[in-house]
Order: sequence, then structure tokens, then C-alpha cells
Amino acid sequence: MKKRIAIFISGRGSNMKAIVEQCQTGILKDLAEVVLVFANKQSAGGLEYANELGLATASIESKGLKRTTFDQKVLTLLSDYNLDYIVLAGYMRVLSSEFVAAYPKQIINIHPADTTQHQGLNGYDWAFEEGLETTKVTVHYVDEGLDTGTIIAQHSVDLKGAVTLEEVERRGLAVEHYFYSKTLQGIFE
Repeated sequence: MKKRIAIFISGRGSNMKAIVEQCQTGILKDLAEVVLVFANKQSAGGLEYANELGLATASIESKGLKRTTFDQKVLTLLSDYNLDYIVLAGYMRVLSSEFVAAYPKQIINIHPADTTQHQGLNGYDWAFEEGLETTKVTVHYVDEGLDTGTIIAQHSVDLKGAVTLEEVERRGLAVEHYFYSKTLQGIFE
């Protein structure tokens, strides 16, 4: 039976798009279906893309709400969906411990760095500023910490010769878009 997944976004949703494509016609086609695309900003560009594909979408504006208040609203919304997994794809909010407890080992995130070396925002900026020749993309389970959950898989990103932050990001996202779905395939099987 296909896993029922919700994808959480905050922006343009490039990883969401890659996962949706894999669910519709690629390596996740027989394993998962996207039953909801959720954003914490009504202006998130990825919502429009999801709507164009006929996917269910929802948003709750997080600005100005306490984390626990916001997360409770989201949990209430999700109660109708009977989810197997929540896949964070550029979701720029830290989840409350109550939220994480509601979906133990069912919330998955991708991080643009090795989480043992860099947590939080701007993973590609960090790699660029450090002058790294390689960095890693990490897929991990979400726990109460910030990018501290159990690592599921990592993939290196070759940064040799990258002279701009844009080039670092481009190379990193190219890996993310393939690697996230490949890792989800292993989890869902």
C-alpha cells in the first residue's frame, strides 16, 4: 500500500516538486502518494505549483503565532489526512516537541550540510565561506532539536571550482532533488 505523505514547504518548493514528480512518474510511483502540500506562508510559491497539479494544499500563516499554538493548529489540520510520513522540503520552522511526539520517526527532513558539522540555516553559505571542496546533504529524522535527529543517509556534493555561492547552491540542489527521493524510496520500501 502506498505511503500517505504530506510535504511541508515555506518557499518555492523545488524539493517538493522533485518529490511530487517521483511520486507521479518516477521511483516513488508505487510507494507513496502526496495527499497534502502544506505551507506556513500563504505566499509560498510551491503552493501554486501543487494547486496546478491538482494536489490538496493548505496553509496556516505562522507569523506572530507562538510555536506551540501554531503547531497545534497544524496538528488539527493534519488529523483528517491519516498520514504515514511528513516530509519537510524547505520548511523553515522548528517543530515543537508536541508536534514531533505526534509523529515519532515519521517526520523526515533534508539539510544542506553534514548535520554533525553544521545545524540550522544557511548550510550552503557555511560551506562556501569555509571554502570546502566537498560538503554533504543529510536526510534525517526530525527530533526536538535543530537538525539533531538520527541521520538516515548522506550524499556528498563536489564543490571543487565553485567560485560563487550561487554555484554552490546549484550543485547542492541538484544532489538534493535526486537524493531526497532516492532516500525516501529506501524508507518507504
